Amino acid sequence: MTDEHTRAGVAAAVAVGDRYGLPTGTPAVLHFKSNVLVRLGPVVARVPGTTRLARRAPEDWLARDVALSEYLTERGVLVVSPTTDPPAGPHFANGLPVTLWHYTPHEPGETLSPREVAESLARVHATLADYPGELPELGPVDDLRVLLDRHGHTMDGAVPRLREELARVAATLPADGARPLHGDAHRGNVVATAAGPCWLDFEDTWRGPLGWDLAVLYADLGASALSAYPAEVAPSSLEPFLALRRLFEVAWRFVIAQRFPERRGEAEAALERYFRRV
Repeated sequence: MTDEHTRAGVAAAVAVGDRYGLPTGTPAVLHFKSNVLVRLGPVVARVPGTTRLARRAPEDWLARDVALSEYLTERGVLVVSPTTDPPAGPHFANGLPVTLWHYTPHEPGETLSPREVAESLARVHATLADYPGELPELGPVDDLRVLLDRHGHTMDGAVPRLREELARVAATLPADGARPLHGDAHRGNVVATAAGPCWLDFEDTWRGPLGWDLAVLYADLGASALSAYPAEVAPSSLEPFLALRRLFEVAWRFVIAQRFPERRGEAEAALERYFRRV
């Protein structure tokens, strides 16, 4: 565990765990990339990892995740649930925000079929439709602007062209039909439990067109998932969202390379592929 973000995440998780009397003697790192997930007995602590580099105030994203997950849990939707005793947070330790979650036994998400993923996502959408809380309105468009502002100096002089691409792609997005979305609805954010598909990671939730979530789903799981979703959606209608997703992924790879320099080549290759395509 040589990466400073992982070490800092574990230290923050243990500090919060000690504060609330959780078993911290043998913390187990379950994940260490976008967020550092540390199991402390029956509880999993979530601490920003790479997302620390990408977000102005990561605690706001963690708070959103808790609020949405509480809302869905209270309405009987199967999601990874935040703790209530101790409170889920965000808490702060060593300058880092930490949220606490019930450990949820599960199999890898790859064991779920595209139909199961799509149908369970539809249940999430239906329940979120009446969510009364405040949510971002621009979602990945605004997030990408932040990435370009904060990390553009690392992107091989491509920022002016990337900004032009963002403006072009954003202009093609629908201006109506906004609704609460998951925000990052790929198979990595749903796990197979004994009770069924269980969604997690609502940090990226925003109020936007349904096509964004369906484009992420389609890019990950293909036409079979899209056809299983209970709405008439032509794959061709998702192209503006797919273009935005591809553009976002280019910038995100450069953020990853800030933390893991050995992955710089992946970012450069993604940038080259993107501009070959447009």
